Amino acid sequence: MKKHVSRSRVAGRCRAPPSKSYTHRAILAAGYADEATVENPLVSADTRATMRAVSAFGGTVDRSRLDAGTLTVEGFDGRPAVPNDVINCENSGTTTRLVTAAAALADGLTVLTGDDSLRSRPHGPLLDAIGDLGARAESTRRNGQAPLVVGDSLSGGTVSMPGDVSSQFITALLMAGAVTDGGIEIDLETELKSAPYVEITLEVLDAFGVDAEHTDSGFHVPGGQQYAPSGGSYAVPGDFSSISYLAAAGAVAADGGESPDGDEGVVVDGAQPSAQGDTAIVEILDRMGAAIDWDRDAGELHAAGGDLSGIEVDVGYTPDLLPTIAAVGAVADGETRIVNCEHVRLKETDRVSAMAEELRKLGAEVTEEQDTLTVHGGQSELVGTEVDGRGDHRIAMALAVAGLVAEGTTTIAGAEHVDVSFPDFWLVLDELGGNVTDA
Repeated sequence: MKKHVSRSRVAGRCRAPPSKSYTHRAILAAGYADEATVENPLVSADTRATMRAVSAFGGTVDRSRLDAGTLTVEGFDGRPAVPNDVINCENSGTTTRLVTAAAALADGLTVLTGDDSLRSRPHGPLLDAIGDLGARAESTRRNGQAPLVVGDSLSGGTVSMPGDVSSQFITALLMAGAVTDGGIEIDLETELKSAPYVEITLEVLDAFGVDAEHTDSGFHVPGGQQYAPSGGSYAVPGDFSSISYLAAAGAVAADGGESPDGDEGVVVDGAQPSAQGDTAIVEILDRMGAAIDWDRDAGELHAAGGDLSGIEVDVGYTPDLLPTIAAVGAVADGETRIVNCEHVRLKETDRVSAMAEELRKLGAEVTEEQDTLTVHGGQSELVGTEVDGRGDHRIAMALAVAGLVAEGTTTIAGAEHVDVSFPDFWLVLDELGGNVTDA
């Protein structure tokens, strides 16, 4: 599917979608429990993959009350059954990694696979760690990539692993380790990248009554624990990764004029504080010169335009913000340098190269290095053309932000992939005043 985005001014009030990161963890945590409800979940292509995995392990996910914002889960109570069939994680790397450790708890073997993109992503350090902990974890092609074969009753122990490939490996082991007999101690061999995502995991575990902690060298989760959220329910907060596109739209295409609701610029409801590292978008856009105001108590984020200037941003902890920052950088004066970004190449697509190549199509001057992306905004004149979302929800949404200010019309191929994390993105952008039409 393609979408046309033409130069627009945006203003108005909208609501952030629920967090994909929290939803994944909450659904699986509810699966580890006897039963639990998840309030305000994000229902998207990726989170549906996690729901299917919980069902495959013997749980039941009831979506009949989704209209009321509630997902009811009867879990497998810490002991996943061996699935009757292969678990297809589609394009969800988070599902694959979190479920890989859950599958290691079963007394038989689970096969996990996914689409072409997922089968190219690395899982080697997680497979090695599970193997070192005494269970079976193999790549059928022996290259660390799916399809994966996992199982044989993980019982816990101590393991050493790198922290600079994916924080999801640590999340997977912490969640599974809580229901092992001996618990799991993780010693990190390298600096942990995307560390805020592990903080999200610790926050969700705590909400489900599970103890886990930092150690001098990594993390520890005691075994023999029970997943049970207070009151039997867990509420998912708004998603700051998705909020970043709405805030960026306000920064580049809202002039501060009042919307029909009387609001200035773009106002995003549901922006409550949490452990999400991507709350950094507020500080980043403020540093770039946008008019940003975050009422944390009310959960409201106001974003409007200003004299945007390029800055340097380290995305070591916030890899999902790279596409958003690059798009805003193409509009700002001066250089925007995005550093410490090599791990961002290991997502649904190589997001560093993807943003460099697609922004160049729009007329941006971009310099790409292995660990740095520099957008020369002062030398860029954006002109609409056809660009490719690369099958990646974050690339498609970031290119839409650039399309709001490009001369003429920008056509975004692969627009349907926003369903991974923000299914209503195009509708919300249109309601804010964005000129969005079907191709």
